[in-house]
Amino acid sequence: MADLGSYLDLTVGQARQEFRDLLRRRPVSGSRQANFLPAETLLCLAASFLVNHRQFGGATAHRAPEPVPTLATLFSRPPSSVLAKMANLDGSRSHGARWDVLAGAVLREDLERFTHIYRILLQAARTEGIGQNRLPDFLGIEAGDGLTLLGQDELEVSVLEADLRDKIARHAAGDNLSELQTERILVGAARVGQHVFALNVLRNCGSRCVFCGFNPAMFGARRMLLAGHIKPWKDSTPGERLDPRNGLAACPPHDVAFDTGLLTVNGGLRIHVARSLADAVRTDRMARQYYGQPPMRESLLLPTGALAPASKYLDWHRQKVFEA
Repeated sequence: MADLGSYLDLTVGQARQEFRDLLRRRPVSGSRQANFLPAETLLCLAASFLVNHRQFGGATAHRAPEPVPTLATLFSRPPSSVLAKMANLDGSRSHGARWDVLAGAVLREDLERFTHIYRILLQAARTEGIGQNRLPDFLGIEAGDGLTLLGQDELEVSVLEADLRDKIARHAAGDNLSELQTERILVGAARVGQHVFALNVLRNCGSRCVFCGFNPAMFGARRMLLAGHIKPWKDSTPGERLDPRNGLAACPPHDVAFDTGLLTVNGGLRIHVARSLADAVRTDRMARQYYGQPPMRESLLLPTGALAPASKYLDWHRQKVFEA
């Protein structure tokens, strides 16, 4: 039977044996499915850094994006089982396996350790003949930099503590966990959820600033484009926090100006400039360089087919943040 060490101390040899077992498995459905092996569970944890499992239920599990379909095929399981395991790992599924949720908490907190284990899994898979076509390096860290979580600036310690204060005692009592264990689980889930949100916002905005079109990916720059909430994380409901329609991608000058109320956007996606900033643009060369037209656009710059920001978030920002 698996314990915490089966996840955190996984060796290449153990992972190779588990992949051999996977390759011999035949698809089954319902309650007859085989128990998840640690290697499967850890790959589901890796998938949680890319996919918000809460968006997909039983009837929509087949719509879950990669790497969920690829993992389901490799595991000889339906996508719904992969999504359910992802829910176990972040504590959002009641009565989930104890070691799943604790392993998820530890590895979300220690990304260096998680990166090491992820590379062990891929090394073992490659040795067993499982190539990129069957198990791609979907996190892009097989032979390079480690994993870095995006969008963490909004999650100040005080904000997290205030949000989780009531949840910790309730979850600890219901799941038979200590309050410290529960706190680690909930904080880790919040941080990864924010990371997935930021990835989705950047993708939806075409990886460029919606205010000026700056595209740092063209010259290989990293962390020069920010993905933040329109209605801040601390003021949003759990569903609003993960909604990509509640986010915009922006370069640092325009991100800060939007967050502090110097810029806002109306329901028609037209950009509005606060009076104080507009005065500065007319009189100051540097202000004009960043907030004049150009480089700023009259309306948000979104790629064809992108989800437009929801009016309820834009209205909130215009009413609660914008300085007018």
